[in-house]
Amino acid sequence: MRLTRYFIPTLKEIPAEAVIPSHQLMLRAGMIRGLSSGIYSLLPLGYRVWKKVMQIIREEMDAIGGMELHLPALNPKEIWEETGRVEAFGDTMFHIKNRDLVLAPTHEEIITHIAQAFVHSYKDMPQIWYQIQTKFRNEPRPKSGVIRSRQFLMKDAYSLDNSWEGLDESYQKHFDAYCRIYDRCGLNYFVVGASSGAMGGSGSQEFMVESDAGEDLCAFNMESGYAANIEVATSKLPPIGRVDENPEVEKFATPNAKAIDDLVEQFGLPAERCAKALVYFADEKPWLIFMSGNDQLNESKLQTALKANVIRPAHDEELLALTGANAGSIGPVNLKTKLPQIADTRLEHANDMVSGANENGFHYRNIDLDRDADIQAYHDLRMVEEGEPDPINGLPLKVKKAIEVGHIFKLGTKYSEALKANFLDANGTEHPIIMGSYGIGVERIVACHIEQRHDKDGIAWHPSIAPFHVHITGVKIESDLVREHADRLHDHLEAAGLEVLYDDRAGVSPGFKFKDADLLGMPLNVIVGEKHLKDGNIEVKIRHSGERRIVPVEDVVDVCKALINELSV
Repeated sequence: MRLTRYFIPTLKEIPAEAVIPSHQLMLRAGMIRGLSSGIYSLLPLGYRVWKKVMQIIREEMDAIGGMELHLPALNPKEIWEETGRVEAFGDTMFHIKNRDLVLAPTHEEIITHIAQAFVHSYKDMPQIWYQIQTKFRNEPRPKSGVIRSRQFLMKDAYSLDNSWEGLDESYQKHFDAYCRIYDRCGLNYFVVGASSGAMGGSGSQEFMVESDAGEDLCAFNMESGYAANIEVATSKLPPIGRVDENPEVEKFATPNAKAIDDLVEQFGLPAERCAKALVYFADEKPWLIFMSGNDQLNESKLQTALKANVIRPAHDEELLALTGANAGSIGPVNLKTKLPQIADTRLEHANDMVSGANENGFHYRNIDLDRDADIQAYHDLRMVEEGEPDPINGLPLKVKKAIEVGHIFKLGTKYSEALKANFLDANGTEHPIIMGSYGIGVERIVACHIEQRHDKDGIAWHPSIAPFHVHITGVKIESDLVREHADRLHDHLEAAGLEVLYDDRAGVSPGFKFKDADLLGMPLNVIVGEKHLKDGNIEVKIRHSGERRIVPVEDVVDVCKALINELSV
């Protein structure tokens, strides 16, 4: 492909709206252009990469028995209401004005609708269906380019099984396929346990790429082999426990103490002996939650514990109406309104605690949570912190930012039960179909690839998803000697099965061409210039390492083929 005939609108300057490297380089390399907040056009160079990623995905999905289909992005709202996910997605779901239609953020409901109509016997399973389709999510704050956008391409797959053992097998097939996909795309990744969130189900794992641009936090210790999204991560911190003396509760004045640190500083209290009380609404039902000291509530864990579609903290006026006090003065004793109560597991059976008196400016000491509170259940509700002991070997946890590039779920029967997608077993007994769901973000693979493979000059593509394998730079192409050799090399490389971008622009300085070659980042840059041609040679530069080789003209094609094979490993 000759550059004079190919549309690559490169930019010299970094666009002001781009903060992270992948966004900056996609714009500068002419891969994408922004249309509106979180909405991008894929230009020819970028779309070549997208297609290569999609082809790798298709090959690996087909290899595990997947069958590709294509589902409508426009869905009737009522089918989403049957599973309760209109509320679960909330404002992130696009609704069509004056129509009972939504733009699909995912497709579990539609797959289940098809299965309900056509999968009726245990003999009809297992099934693996997948698609690569445009998804829509009304992100309130789109950022980081294509990593968090409102319209994006996603591969979503669904397994249908007649047994839980079958689901385990389907899940493992997808896990292995995902590993092969990311390996082939040249990504360094790791896998973590994750929250199922609005998807529901019995378990899930995320495939992560460590990056400062990530919006997810992951806790891990590689020596122990423990890794989890911060939404579900746990640690081995000991419980608060009990003390021998257990006097009755006593109210004391705390006029200037509105936070745990104030109680510690002003009264010399151990932070862990302060039971922080919070009020949250779960599907609009208020709950009182207790945490130890400065432990932070993990809202994802709380949502799971309460089995709620939507949770939110109480507003100031709601706190006052329900408890009789403002934030910082709330506790289990003397509540204005009887509220259901849960607490973090660190507080189980704890006594000698301090908490708010449900009266502004006062707290109670000597609280025994078994005696003085009405806690219905204890759950792991806290956010782990770096340095805490991991739950396997007690080694220090690290907490790092990461980008999610894939997520696999054991859905179980959540959707089949809601939409009555049942099958008959060998004995004629009816059961709900057992399902799994498996997603990959196509754009995120590309963005993460660039995040991991770039330098100050531009992108350094892995051959598997590079737009082209070889970039020919014709230095002073006006020279008959240079043009003749560059033209011939272009044709011979393409005939050898390599994809070639040939910079045949006249009147462009060598320095400008070299900068463009480094920016675009093809695995090999073949530099054709009079300097080496006079000695019968051509220069070959390996973009990722910067290594340069002087190669006889007659050997360039073979050298390029061998290098691409070597770099593809």
